[in-house]
Amino acid sequence: MTLTASLTLPTQLALVKEELLDARERARALCRGADARTWATRPAADRWAIGECLTHLNIPSERFIPLLDDAIREGRARRMERDGPYGKGMVGWALLKFMEPPYKMKTTTVPEFVPVKVESMAETLERFDYLQQEVQVRIDRSTGLAVDRLRLTSPFNRRVTYNLYVAFCLIAAHQRRHLWQAEQAKKALRIP
Repeated sequence: MTLTASLTLPTQLALVKEELLDARERARALCRGADARTWATRPAADRWAIGECLTHLNIPSERFIPLLDDAIREGRARRMERDGPYGKGMVGWALLKFMEPPYKMKTTTVPEFVPVKVESMAETLERFDYLQQEVQVRIDRSTGLAVDRLRLTSPFNRRVTYNLYVAFCLIAAHQRRHLWQAEQAKKALRIP
């Protein structure tokens, strides 16, 4: 991305990109001091290991990317242009409020988002970094579009729809939620 492109990114989208960069740094910090054993060790039977939390974060990013592409393509085709400010709508606002850590209510995810196999720390982080970059590319591509008027269906629940801006925000909020969860696992395992 060029410096010019970063300067023309609307503030709300630039903030989401910063949140994604912060998530990347938090993921790296989580891995410091962990080894292969602690990466895959659950602090309790009903809590995920650090590796499971980070593996879980890669699954929604992979599912979101084609949905983001479709919404951006639709916005360009329909010439739905605007540089903000962007609204979240009631559904988006509620989902984002619920998602933020520390969460008040523990939930279970749908089976297809549960990590079945946890790759090594290096492989998981490499995939996480790649997907973070891909989501950031979609944010850049959405510049100039009315991202709060472009709708997509949630990859978690086909009955739920929200706008493209909310989708970007949800990706970042979901990452904060599970990075916080992984940080709690690291503390419980007493990893320095």
